[in-house]
Amino acid sequence: MVLLAASLTASCIPQGKATPESRATAHPTIVSLNPCTDAILAEVADPAQILAISHYSKDPRSASMDARLASVLPATRGTVEEVLALKPDLVLGSTFIDPATASAYQRLGLRLETLGMSSTIEASQEQIRQIATLSGHPERGEALIARIDAALAAAAPPAGVRPIETVVWQSGGMVPGDGTLIADLLRRTGYTNFAAARGLGQADLLPLEKMLADPPELILVAGQSAETGKGDDRVLSHPVLKALKSTRRERLDPKLLYCGGPTLIAAAQRLAQVRNSSPAGGGGPSKVVKGHSR
Repeated sequence: MVLLAASLTASCIPQGKATPESRATAHPTIVSLNPCTDAILAEVADPAQILAISHYSKDPRSASMDARLASVLPATRGTVEEVLALKPDLVLGSTFIDPATASAYQRLGLRLETLGMSSTIEASQEQIRQIATLSGHPERGEALIARIDAALAAAAPPAGVRPIETVVWQSGGMVPGDGTLIADLLRRTGYTNFAAARGLGQADLLPLEKMLADPPELILVAGQSAETGKGDDRVLSHPVLKALKSTRRERLDPKLLYCGGPTLIAAAQRLAQVRNSSPAGGGGPSKVVKGHSR
C-alpha cells in the first residue's frame, strides 16, 4: 500500500521538478526520522530548517534530545505521506529504514540520507560532521565535537586509578559487549567491560546464575525495573542480588546507551559521577577471581 500511494503521488509531480539535485540548497529544510539524528540535528541546524523530528523524541523514555526543544518541534511517525506533505529538501533516516519506504522517497524525488548506529566515539563525531555539513552549518558540528571532547576529558579517570570491572545490565539480562558505543565510553571513563571480557557481544544475555557465580565490582542497571519504579524486570531487581555484598549497583538511564552526539556528554558525566562515588574514585587492588584478573 505504501508503494501504491507513493506511485500515485509521484504521478502527480511534474517530471524534472522534484529531484534531489534541483532541491539542493545551502541551508535545506530537513525531516529527521530517528531520535539519534533528531538530537544532533537540533544542535547544528536552525530551528526553521527542522520541519519535523521523529515521534520517539516526544517520548521521554526514548528521547535523546532536550525535552523542551522537542516539545516545540513538529514530529512525524515517519510515514511517506506525512514526510511528503512537509516537502523537505532532505530526509535523515537510519540504515534500518524499510526498503519500500526508501524506494518511495526516491520515486518522489526526496533526498534521503541514511546513517548507521555508531559503535565508537570517533564514528559518532563523523556523523556529527556529516549532519552539520548537510544542514549547511559545519562550524556548529565542530563546536559540538569540541564540547564532547571537553566532556570526555573532564570525565577521564585520574592517572593510576585501576578501572572498575563493570557490567551494564539491561532488561532480561541483556548486556552490551565489545564493539558498542557504551563499551567505548566505559573504557574512556575508568571502567572495564565485564561482559566483553567474558566473550559476550552486543545484545548477548548474561544469566543471573553466572552473575552470582562470578560477580563484577559494579552493576549499572540500565533498564526498566521495580527498583527504578518503571516496570517489573525480575532479572534487574531480583532480591538475590542483595547477597552480592562486594558489588555495587547504580542506575544508568538506558537512553544513554545507544545515541552519540550530545548524548555522549550526558553519558560521560554520569559515568564519571558513578566512578567518583566509589571508594577512592576507582577500583580496589587487583586480584584474580576464577581465572579473571580484577
